[in-house]
Amino acid sequence: MASLEISQRGALWIIATGVIAAGLFFLREPLTQFAMAMILWLAIDGLSDSLDKKIPFLPRWLALPVALVLVMSLVALIGFVVIDNIARILSDMTAYEFRLNQVISQAHQALGAPGVPPTVGDLVAQANPDNRLTVEIGQSIQNFASAATFTLIYLAFLFPAAAVMKDKIDLIFRGKGQREAAREVLARIRESMERYLGVQTVMSLVITALTYLTLRIIGLENALFWSFLIFFLNYIPTIGSIAATVLTTAVALVQFPTLAPVVAVFAGVGFWQFVIGNFLQPRMTGESLNLSAVVVLLALAIWGLVWGIVGAFLAAPMTVMIMIVLAQFPSTRWIAILLSADGKPTPETKRVSKSEAGSN
Repeated sequence: MASLEISQRGALWIIATGVIAAGLFFLREPLTQFAMAMILWLAIDGLSDSLDKKIPFLPRWLALPVALVLVMSLVALIGFVVIDNIARILSDMTAYEFRLNQVISQAHQALGAPGVPPTVGDLVAQANPDNRLTVEIGQSIQNFASAATFTLIYLAFLFPAAAVMKDKIDLIFRGKGQREAAREVLARIRESMERYLGVQTVMSLVITALTYLTLRIIGLENALFWSFLIFFLNYIPTIGSIAATVLTTAVALVQFPTLAPVVAVFAGVGFWQFVIGNFLQPRMTGESLNLSAVVVLLALAIWGLVWGIVGAFLAAPMTVMIMIVLAQFPSTRWIAILLSADGKPTPETKRVSKSEAGSN
């Protein structure tokens, strides 16, 4: 009888996991937009809490608008820099195409391939035989604009929804013990995500600043734009640092006619990624995430498969949230322990916001 219950429970777990995975995949577009809105909301709310604590003369009611203006101004600034630099890159596309043809020709000769070396135009024509590249780029820009619009709409509705969340929890959980347990779980999830975003942002800013100085000294064109891309890539665990090094090296290979500056770009970008990514960031990120390295890589692969590039960005914090929730139930706590780095998936919370303190 006991073995039958275990088999039924295992079958239910498999079915439930399949249904949830299918739902996450087929609803990935609205869910990723909502998840990005949640990340923005956490960043704004966390900054509001910090301003409320660290600036005594700033009224509590003013901290949230100030944080909202600061975060959205930063987002707008990043968007302006990216669009401006993309326009510059497109204006220099003729020079880049000439250099790319040279690189392809040199690689063709070095490999001893037969025939005439292909050009960039030939490769583009082979990849898009129907000349649909422009249409696809236009559709991608349109999809990005649509996703950004819906993300901002979700963000606008999250603030009033968060304001009444405490009352909803009180109505859902009538018992005092259950109510306190639910609040504690939500506080742990929120604290872990805010700490992860804070640590990752600081580390990305440090790497980006050092990389920008390195690229400017070497003389790489549009160094600010590539540094901004590196800033975002560093939110992707492990793979992001590799992609940042490969990307800047490829750009340097196109720009410079000799190998010396290309090697300098590879060594400079790779040095900062290696030193900070292997000595400083794992310690700080590990403390904020409490996930083992293997779990981080596995989460990156799974969430990237389900939600694409957005899933890669959100892999670590989403896995932390799942780990904390699983740790609340005896039947699933063993999974949370396996996911955690130290076997303690639910550490004590270290922070209670002023708004929560006042409401309690």
